[in-house]
Amino acid sequence: MEHQLDRADYAALIEARVRAPESLQSALKGRIRRELIGDDGNLLIVAVDHTARGMLAAGSDPLAVADRYTLLDRVMRALRVPGVDGVMASADILEELAWLGALDGVVAIGTMNRGGIIGARWELDDRLTAYDADHIEEFGLDGGKTLLRIEDTDAGVARTLEMVAALSTELADRKLLNMIEPLPYVIDDAGRARLDSSTERLIKVVAIASGLGSSSAYTWLKLPASPDMDQVAGATSMPIVMLGGDPGADAARTFAGWKAAMKEPNVRGLVAGRALVYPEDGDVEGAVTMAARIVHPNQGATA
Repeated sequence: MEHQLDRADYAALIEARVRAPESLQSALKGRIRRELIGDDGNLLIVAVDHTARGMLAAGSDPLAVADRYTLLDRVMRALRVPGVDGVMASADILEELAWLGALDGVVAIGTMNRGGIIGARWELDDRLTAYDADHIEEFGLDGGKTLLRIEDTDAGVARTLEMVAALSTELADRKLLNMIEPLPYVIDDAGRARLDSSTERLIKVVAIASGLGSSSAYTWLKLPASPDMDQVAGATSMPIVMLGGDPGADAARTFAGWKAAMKEPNVRGLVAGRALVYPEDGDVEGAVTMAARIVHPNQGATA
């Protein structure tokens, strides 16, 4: 597939950062917006907030996501696939995409707490380092996303809970989408934070996240696709979108899990990043098309 991002346009973006930085903000504020939810009530969002907490690996390449031109090009290609609803990213990427004209008519969600740097000793301290609610509203975004990793021995998780609850209230007050990604974590024998994929703990964090803030009216949950999705989804009435992660060579299993989970009535789509933008076979359009068929099966998405 040919590149969507012309090298001359990328060079002009770099020059704009030097000579006209306000143009990036103006582009984001002035983008053409759309309704958050389409006719089928489902969402397919491309997640591109990994770099803001130092996550640059995909597959066996530790720096796969590092090159900014390549990242923007791949995201722009993904956004052109029928059935893709929007993108979720940090301010740098959203402003760049808007400046390049790629955000007109798509949903734009700002990531909020990226302080849990991958591999750091404080990795579970997911502090607010990106968007806040005021700026999500000011720049005309459709909502905000927070990460909430719960590990039972880390006292710092209480601070993250309090922060995510406050942000949930602030987004609800503004009638903006509040997307929470609650994940159960454990500390392994090497002292590293690891995802706990057990059904029992996933259900527990779903229950906790559902109760955060002074209003739950605008809250959606971003969760892993579980083999026991009926139990996990049954723990809340809130809409659920599934996360992607880095499936590596096991993409077929990842896609099959998404398809099975979509049978639950409150499972409403995907917010996936590297699985779509950096697939193992390099076929961005192919991976995104398969995801679109899962999320919007009645829309006949094609590449």
